[in-house]
Amino acid sequence: MTRFDDLFQTGEYPSGQGEQVCELPLSELFPFKNHPFKVADDESMQAMAESVRQYGVFVPGIARKSSEGHYELIAGHRRKRASELAGKETMPVVIREMDDDEAVLAMVDSNIQREDILPSEKAWAYKMKLDAIRRRAGRPSADNPRQVGENYSVEIISQDSGESARNIHRYIRLTCLLPEILQMVDDKKLAFNPAVELSYLEEKWQKRLWEQIEKFGTVPSLEQAKQLKQLSQEGKLGDGEIAKIMAGGRSLSKQVTLKSRRLKQYFPEDYTQKQMEEVIFFLLEEWKSRQAEMADGCWLESL
Repeated sequence: MTRFDDLFQTGEYPSGQGEQVCELPLSELFPFKNHPFKVADDESMQAMAESVRQYGVFVPGIARKSSEGHYELIAGHRRKRASELAGKETMPVVIREMDDDEAVLAMVDSNIQREDILPSEKAWAYKMKLDAIRRRAGRPSADNPRQVGENYSVEIISQDSGESARNIHRYIRLTCLLPEILQMVDDKKLAFNPAVELSYLEEKWQKRLWEQIEKFGTVPSLEQAKQLKQLSQEGKLGDGEIAKIMAGGRSLSKQVTLKSRRLKQYFPEDYTQKQMEEVIFFLLEEWKSRQAEMADGCWLESL
């Protein structure tokens, strides 16, 4: 089977075999089908947009011509969004001829090395790459008369990504979770290991579990997730068992996230994060004291 590195030796850069960089209208660039990597308008995107506004897009994206006549982006979704925010109308793109599986391999490998990848993104990316490798390996040829097994396919992904084969299997398990439960993993409300155990529950029991989580605001620990999995595999899991196990679940802590970009408008430019935190907590203590004074005043007036 032809390896991805052999097909695209130069990564996201033109291969030098007649390919040229084209400036394509953003309106003609459509996202890759089932693209697993989220494109968020966060602080990082705002910084990228500002860079594109000043200097343009340095590394061209990769696209292929679709049957509908437009272009499907293989790599460069964040660059496209940054270009939109920067007010650009076009973006440099290398157009390549690829079949669906080649496109999946290129799309995953051009994104998987990013440092800020969410667990759900990595899970679906590995799943898509595994399916693509197995389809390509399953096509009969003189060198490959039989379909390659899943373990060998995972080993290929492991070599390409530097992730252990065991971890790749575990990430792919996350794709079996309900979207709501998988979102909890992304939000760091549910740890990775318990999530893997819960992925073995049938969909109906995951829905029952989600109802418990929503109703009582608790999430299972690793031990509780293992208990749920074991009962499910033994055919003994039911609403009562889920409620009993979840009765001792970990409470979801309320978290408040303050975006640094918004906070900085209230502080001098040379203030460090620690200095900003000190000011914020000082003001919160002042507010707390005033709330207590107001409550005492209302109590005295009622006498």
